[in-house]
Amino acid sequence: MPRGGARAVSGPAPDPNALRRARKTDAAGWRTLPADGRPGEAPDWPLTEATEREYEVWLDLWEKPQALMWEELGQVLEVALFVRTLAEAERPDARVDIKKMVRGYLDSLGLSVQGMLRNRWKIAPAVSEPVESAPAPAVRRASARDRLKVVPSGDGA
Repeated sequence: MPRGGARAVSGPAPDPNALRRARKTDAAGWRTLPADGRPGEAPDWPLTEATEREYEVWLDLWEKPQALMWEELGQVLEVALFVRTLAEAERPDARVDIKKMVRGYLDSLGLSVQGMLRNRWKIAPAVSEPVESAPAPAVRRASARDRLKVVPSGDGA
């Protein structure tokens, strides 16, 4: 068993909101992915014929924001292998090592929270459609003059 030294996923995951930001590892920076996901059709299935379940998961995954990065990094085959492994892990008699492989794929493809952090990806907040309504009346803040009150003098004059 290996001893000492850093492992690929040792230590805490990077934090985009950390106070100290002058680290060498931050040179690449964080990538913000659009909340509405990847536009367009899914790539062609690269493995032998897909089952109905595999094809369903394949289409769903390519609509996710992370799919932009998979496409940019050329990870079509890795995504397909994840889909095939996931379909196998869903079976009731699935082996434990297959389920562990799925967890590894989730992290490497950025489909888990830890995976998103390790890949330095974050998803932009969803922009909701503005709701048109009557403008709210402007609320006037009290000025310093409004906060003063007149105090009657005690000399009776």
